[in-house]
Amino acid sequence: MKIGFIGLGAMGKGIAGRLLDAGHALIVWNRSPAATEELVERGARAAVTAAEAAAQVQVLHSMLADDKALRAVLFDGGVLDALPRDGVHVNHATISVALAQELSTVHRERGVGYVAAPVFGRPDAAAAGKLHVLAAGDAASLAQVKPQLEAIGQSLWPLGEAPERANVVKIAGNFMIASAIEMMAEATALTRAHGVGAKDFLDVLTSTLFAAPVFKTYGALVGERRYEPPGFALRLGYKDAGLTLAAADAQHVPMPLAGILRDAFLDALAHGDGERDWSALAEVAARRAQLDSR
Repeated sequence: MKIGFIGLGAMGKGIAGRLLDAGHALIVWNRSPAATEELVERGARAAVTAAEAAAQVQVLHSMLADDKALRAVLFDGGVLDALPRDGVHVNHATISVALAQELSTVHRERGVGYVAAPVFGRPDAAAAGKLHVLAAGDAASLAQVKPQLEAIGQSLWPLGEAPERANVVKIAGNFMIASAIEMMAEATALTRAHGVGAKDFLDVLTSTLFAAPVFKTYGALVGERRYEPPGFALRLGYKDAGLTLAAADAQHVPMPLAGILRDAFLDALAHGDGERDWSALAEVAARRAQLDSR
């Protein structure tokens, strides 16, 4: 099948590579053209514009950073107008519930299928086809793209016909991951203040009571204070904390911890950590405890 992919950051490039490996004819586009080179060498074709990529395919996948970037490409970049009426747009980005609802409406008005398919997993999982894929959209569109979603992930979780359902699950999931990082950040600040190193402490906890993948993955990063290269940039964690609060506000759901997380991310941004991995949230707790000055 002829497929397009726009947005080739660390995650997008990995997902696009899996689609290429699955035997699809792939047309790719990225704001920075250099990001397309590796995929072109593997057999993909690069489009000059995002709209050009959209106009030539049956299914268009996108992985753009946030609401602003997605709006700029879909609306200002002409992608929505270029999509064929019998085509399907699969959006992998973590976006606001409000934008997800809007996109569902505008795609339907244009006769284009729309599937929200955000993912859980870091860039190495994307490259290996080991993502956990959420999916919501109309039944016909979901059926059409299901083999592609199965090619990029180790599990696929259908969540109904309303695309925003997948987005709110992704937002809530990222809130839980950030909460786990913050919990480890504060706990390691406590143990470090009493002379027990973060790595020693987290080795114990992530091998016993907290042996789940999230704690093991981020516990290793926090314990070693290893924040580069980022698997997920801290500035995106700040964005997602804002999405959590916006979704909560829309339905009058109190989420006090989300506010605490947003402020911690903001503290990290103010200290120049926006491009580090979001596990660098641990440095906020350490800084507040003045651990490095003791």
